[in-house]
Amino acid sequence: MSKAFTRETDAPDDDDDVEDAQPLPKGSKNYMTPPGFQRMQEELRHLLRVERPKVVEVVSWAAGNGDRSENGDYLYGKKRLREIDRRIRYLNKRLESATVVDPADQKNRDQIFFGATVTYAREDGAENTIKIVGADEVDLDRGHVSWVSPIARALLKARKGDLVDLRTPAGVEQIEVLDIRYDVG
Repeated sequence: MSKAFTRETDAPDDDDDVEDAQPLPKGSKNYMTPPGFQRMQEELRHLLRVERPKVVEVVSWAAGNGDRSENGDYLYGKKRLREIDRRIRYLNKRLESATVVDPADQKNRDQIFFGATVTYAREDGAENTIKIVGADEVDLDRGHVSWVSPIARALLKARKGDLVDLRTPAGVEQIEVLDIRYDVG
């Protein structure tokens, strides 16, 4: 059989797969804060203008070196190119469907909505602060949780001083809203 009709790798062809982010509820909007939207745009721009051209250059150079079946630069470059293209498709899809909501524009600041920074107390007295952001902006190290997460859904529309029931795997826990802020970043 001619090499022209064989696969270069045994890896499955997954070019059409799109990364799965935290899924959004059916029919809901893809809310994002302005900084989150900007970060995704910058990542897309970087992939298109810097990463992808570098990898294309390496693959092109490696392809000119002859036998591609044992050419590590070529094989790795093609794999990396597929990863970059998949990420580009994902970012384009998420940015196109995004609804940017600036927390600083929130008029009703005494209630918890998207973009709020909330300080709450657990039953054991421990205080936590979270910011309710879009599904693509989650960063637990910084206390950023998705608006579709259980904690955010429990807190939505609550006011300072309210006791809210949070359903956890261990059972229902009551948390008290201590503070609500709306700021950017």
